[in-house]
Amino acid sequence: MTALEFNYKLLGLQKNLKYFAYTLTSNYEDAQDLVQETFLKAITNRDKFTDNTNLKAWTFTIMKNTFINNYRQNVRNNTILDKTDDLYYLNLSQESSIGLPDSDYSLKEIKKVIEGISEEQRLPFEMYNNGYKYKEIAEKLNLSIGTVKSRIFFTRKKLMEALKSA
Repeated sequence: MTALEFNYKLLGLQKNLKYFAYTLTSNYEDAQDLVQETFLKAITNRDKFTDNTNLKAWTFTIMKNTFINNYRQNVRNNTILDKTDDLYYLNLSQESSIGLPDSDYSLKEIKKVIEGISEEQRLPFEMYNNGYKYKEIAEKLNLSIGTVKSRIFFTRKKLMEALKSA
């Protein structure tokens, strides 16, 4: 089968693949992504397809395996490994303290202490707490990664000392 024939037959399966992808993902955008990924894998692995066999079954298998691999990777990325001796992270209470009067007071107190720290040390600390990686902070502030880590460490230390005395 030539590449042109293969691509033509593959495009003929697009409607079926979209439907199957939607049944797997239950999300239109994710289904579209899965179809595109399946097309890409099918085209790049065209040489592995045996002529006079079921192209539809072959592409559906590619799609199903791609979906399973993506699902496993997402589960692995969202898994928290607790390597502490007493399983501290797994034993944390899942209850939220948002909205409790004492938690609001503590948050105000923490912000007040943070605002009292020099901007040179406070800015990397705030950026890190807002989800920036060390490398991103270093690039934005034009600092070395070691300096960023040091400033975050010392700011954290100052914050703990200030809150102990409060």
